[in-house]
Amino acid sequence: MLFATQPVPSARWVIGCGVVALVLVAHRRTWPWIRLATTVVHEAGHALVAVLVGRRLAGIRVHSDTSGVTVSRGRPRGPGMVAMLLAGYLAPGVLGLVAALLFTHGHALVLLWLLVAVLLGVLVWVRNGYGLLTVLVLGAGLGLVTRYGDARVQAVLACGVAWLLLLAAPRPLVDLLRRGRAGRRGSDPDQLARLTRVPAVLWILALLLADLAGLAVGAATLVPRLS
Repeated sequence: MLFATQPVPSARWVIGCGVVALVLVAHRRTWPWIRLATTVVHEAGHALVAVLVGRRLAGIRVHSDTSGVTVSRGRPRGPGMVAMLLAGYLAPGVLGLVAALLFTHGHALVLLWLLVAVLLGVLVWVRNGYGLLTVLVLGAGLGLVTRYGDARVQAVLACGVAWLLLLAAPRPLVDLLRRGRAGRRGSDPDQLARLTRVPAVLWILALLLADLAGLAVGAATLVPRLS
């Protein structure tokens, strides 16, 4: 049953999931693939908040260079626009916190179906072939595990997803800081700077601090299971 609790993996498995997730996020060969999945969540965050603040969603694009864009129509300025721009870089960390909470309460299956539902929602609005393929592959992989994986496999995957989201959330902001002013042109913080007159680097630091705080809270949620 969907809302039945699954056994939480042992401390060894939880530590192992965290270590594997850290390696995947840190390694230059695997990071682009993790970044691609993170971009899907990033754009989903933009899309969800755009709808919540009353903007009209026009489409989502995810590109092979791991970049993405969400197009919406509405007022070009104001709190709604600011909230929508903020949501992208915050979305992976927030979803990671939700994943950590569901995992530690034994709801791995609920988490996996929640992720499938998010991907289905994104799929409806994807407007390019590469983005469509990316979302389909992610959704199919999660769907197969939720349908055919046993409780242990589902729990380990849920643990891994929680760690990946929490660890991956800050890295794009760190990369953005390294690019310099020219490399940040057109980014969410750059658009926020134009809307608010607060320098883009301050927006990057604020978002980075928020994602690091989310990582700390998420890790603290997972760590008690190690005792």
